[in-house]
Amino acid sequence: MKKNYIKYFLLFLAVLFAASLVVDPVQSADQESFYGDPLCLPGVYGYDQIDCLVMGPSELLTTMNKKGVSLPFQPLPAFKPDINYTLAPVPYLTVGENSFPVYASLEDALAGSPARYLEAGFKYLAVSERLDREDGIFYRLMNGLWVNAGEANTECCIRSGRFQGLMFYQNPSNPFGWVLDQVDVVKSPGYQSELSGKRLYREDVVQIYDTVTIDGADWYMIGIDEWVERRKVRQFHVNPIPPEGVDNNRWIEINLYEQTLGIYDNGKLVFAALIASGVDPFFTRPGLFQVYEKLDRTNMSGSFEVDRSDYYYLEDVPWTLYYDEARALHGAYWRTYFGYPQSHGCVNLSIGDAKIVFDWANVGDWVYVWDPSGETPVDPALYTAGGA
Repeated sequence: MKKNYIKYFLLFLAVLFAASLVVDPVQSADQESFYGDPLCLPGVYGYDQIDCLVMGPSELLTTMNKKGVSLPFQPLPAFKPDINYTLAPVPYLTVGENSFPVYASLEDALAGSPARYLEAGFKYLAVSERLDREDGIFYRLMNGLWVNAGEANTECCIRSGRFQGLMFYQNPSNPFGWVLDQVDVVKSPGYQSELSGKRLYREDVVQIYDTVTIDGADWYMIGIDEWVERRKVRQFHVNPIPPEGVDNNRWIEINLYEQTLGIYDNGKLVFAALIASGVDPFFTRPGLFQVYEKLDRTNMSGSFEVDRSDYYYLEDVPWTLYYDEARALHGAYWRTYFGYPQSHGCVNLSIGDAKIVFDWANVGDWVYVWDPSGETPVDPALYTAGGA
């Protein structure tokens, strides 16, 4: 035991002797000595820190903190709705654009005695049943009429939608968005930046932590050394403050620039999704409106061109909320791509998203439509009653 004490004592003396040999740094021929403050340990600091340098990890943490973002990044407080919401209430039949006959009964269809003709245009029919016979395929529609598949150039059947928005259990701390199409992520903002090796796909959800303008374009930071150009993403801006005029703290917000919809209830974001609003010149009108009618399913038809070349006929449009003359929020089973203006003025949603909005909304609830870019006309004289 005594030998161990002597061993440790000698080791202690050796350490003291080595420490006594440490002298001030000597400047080499090609390197300057540094007598400044050390780097700050990783953490959040004020930029007036005087006892350490806010650089490296500490600089990143501090910068992101000032933008309201904490590290490590947190997942969105959200989840996808039940997949059953995407199921269409009825099957829908795609028919050709040419005019074709419809029949009052199967017997009339077999005899070739039409009740009337559906004019040429964009048409979808709601199907009740399909009948396969040796002499052809026939569809009975929800309205009781019959269609000969061979005459209508049909394609059956649409039974569900694909895109789904997000349900939220608390307000997110930063913006987020949906990717519009396939895009390669870059390591820094700018068209000449190196690829990160990460690829995003249509309708992927990303969080947005920072925005900078480089090369005349806005770029979104979606992760550490991960950037995408703004045009590749539809950003949802979280704004839980009620628009002026909303008196019950319940409203649906439509952002025409970003093509997004949000449901807010008592300052809490409930649901967010992509939409397809009115395309030029059939803009969705900005303003504050109230839901005045709810319909589980309704037919929509019309045209705006003098020659009726834009005629449409859409049966059993689901989950419809009328709020501004003929403009409504509704499911659009004929669309597969959201995030771009495409309609005659209505706010189109996927089948499942429309059902969520429909179930939440009451007659009298507010619909706030706006365009932060200012590009959508606001002159009431430019607007007709609207359409699907």
